Amino acid sequence: MMSASRLSVNVNAVAVLRNRRDLPWPSVTGLAAIALEAGAKGITVHPRPDERHIRKSDVFELAELIEDRFPHKELCLEGYPSPDFLDLVEKARPDQVLFVPDDPHQQTSDHGWRFDPANKALLKEAITAAREAAVTVSLFLDPEPALAAEAAAIGAERIEIYTGPYGGCHDNPEATGRELDRIVATAEAARDAGLGVNAGHDLTVANIPALIRRAPFIREMSIGHGFTADALIHGFAESVRRFRRAMGEI
Repeated sequence: MMSASRLSVNVNAVAVLRNRRDLPWPSVTGLAAIALEAGAKGITVHPRPDERHIRKSDVFELAELIEDRFPHKELCLEGYPSPDFLDLVEKARPDQVLFVPDDPHQQTSDHGWRFDPANKALLKEAITAAREAAVTVSLFLDPEPALAAEAAAIGAERIEIYTGPYGGCHDNPEATGRELDRIVATAEAARDAGLGVNAGHDLTVANIPALIRRAPFIREMSIGHGFTADALIHGFAESVRRFRRAMGEI
């Protein structure tokens, strides 16, 4: 068993609920603190341009929370590498940034980067800017092994494998097995390319164990929707423990 956590709790859904009213609760920072106190490795947020869930003010408050109370924990910002987002990264100085190829109006991240010439140029510039700010860079990739070497070639330090299709076939064991094979092959290719490997999207206490058994070197799992759904039943602190048990950590 490992004592170190690889769970990063995404609190976007907390912000969605808060934003339904002009009130300060539920508190994004308050629930983030509960998750960190319970043993989560860090907090992930995706501040979108329309601030429909996480606001820029949340980003700075979370950065301050971690700096002041949890200096050994991590903040990860997700976003499309637009000038505004890169400016936020430079000012907030998260521990990690995950560049995603999202359209501003997408409901959620649902695909990874394709490395055509335009995207390569965009990402190289963004990676340089983030690394100048001493921020670790991860790229969101579909579970396709050939993409890992391309991510390494343009300067990424980590990848996050999009696990949505794996989570989405929860009621189809045959399809689940195929999707798991794709994720594991991509994770192994990334490891062989010298990249750190993260995973995220629709991960649950039910589907994490099979993944972690086959790819125990995954260093971080970013979980939002599944975690929040679990926390509505069990509470934030207990859900941290439940997910960490699923990861074989406690």
